[in-house]
Amino acid sequence: MKKFFSFKKTFLFLLIILGGVFTFGFLYPYNLDISNKNLSSEEFKVNNKNNLDKNNNLTSTTSNAQDILSNQSSSLIIGEKLKNPPLIVKGIYATSWSAGNSKKINELISIIKKNNLNSIVIDIKDFSGYLAYDMPIEEAKSAEALSQTKIKSINELIQKLHSENIYVIARVTVFQDPVFAKAYPQYAIKNKLTGQIWKDNKGLSWIDPASKDYWNYIIKISRDASNRGFDEINFDYVRFPSDGDLKNMSYPFWDEKTPQKEIIKEFFSYLRKELNDIKISADVFGLTTIAYGSDLGIGQIIEDAYLNFDAVCPMIYPSHFASGSFGYKNPADYPYEVVRSSLEEALKKIQNTTSSKSLIRPWLQVFDLGARYDNKKIQDQIKATEEVLANTNYYGGYLLWDPKNIYLDL
Repeated sequence: MKKFFSFKKTFLFLLIILGGVFTFGFLYPYNLDISNKNLSSEEFKVNNKNNLDKNNNLTSTTSNAQDILSNQSSSLIIGEKLKNPPLIVKGIYATSWSAGNSKKINELISIIKKNNLNSIVIDIKDFSGYLAYDMPIEEAKSAEALSQTKIKSINELIQKLHSENIYVIARVTVFQDPVFAKAYPQYAIKNKLTGQIWKDNKGLSWIDPASKDYWNYIIKISRDASNRGFDEINFDYVRFPSDGDLKNMSYPFWDEKTPQKEIIKEFFSYLRKELNDIKISADVFGLTTIAYGSDLGIGQIIEDAYLNFDAVCPMIYPSHFASGSFGYKNPADYPYEVVRSSLEEALKKIQNTTSSKSLIRPWLQVFDLGARYDNKKIQDQIKATEEVLANTNYYGGYLLWDPKNIYLDL
């Protein structure tokens, strides 16, 4: 870190930050071309339509949201959580395609066991906005977010993983939601020039982060997942867009005067309040660990996350740091140094955050980008993580990210 902050030119730091923000917005999970022929034919059915909003409108009153969700949950076959959850979570990521394929999930279980891991993060709402399994949520049904479910028996899957003593985390992509934006355009970010739904560089549309009605939709999804036995809910894309024609965005709810960080901070607090009986975690840009006095233009301040989540997961992918970061022309070639320096700053920040009960649990790079990520580079990141955090009260483990779900080099 000393080498990085020794740069005397302020504009160089800003250039690195802006370059890193753009890079972090580049890589996102995508569907694997995996056959569904091995999916279980047994579907967990829920019929509780009487407790749903029959007018297909989002419930805007927070106090009523919890009542509706409680009523919905009453007809579910409640899934059990893992009886002895790990204090230190060490896991891998799986798309809903992988989780819904019996052959692939067995392969991932073997990888977890072989590498002394104990957890898995499964998409239940990914970048597309589609939900991974059938949920009794009327807004999702109306938006056709249930039209491409990949996991045909979610309760059976969770039970299977728990039988292997694996901690199961549900991943929810939040404000990036093309399906919901198309069905409910009144909640979507618009293009100032055309009046149409705005899209980022990947052609994906976003919901206005200030839409509290949409917040309630996220709560419903989270409650359903927890009731079925997921041990934790992990929130990603909890931010404003980072790439695309940003200057031509218009927001139906955000007044564009309130600082973005205040909007995201309020959302963090809302999640904690409404899900106070559930373990929750949040993914944040890796740059939040080293950014001081800046929300990176996306509203993320890692200290705000520390105050509201059981675990905070900075995505410290060395390849996502701009050239010049930490004094390295290609940070991807220095996984140990980048992860260590980032976590040292993350640790300082959490130590200075009063009332925080959160743990730090970084996402580490397993995919090839900027360099070949072989066993040594992966293990170097784990080594750096353990050296910085293992002997502190803030160590929450680590998560390994490969969008293709190929973990052969661990």
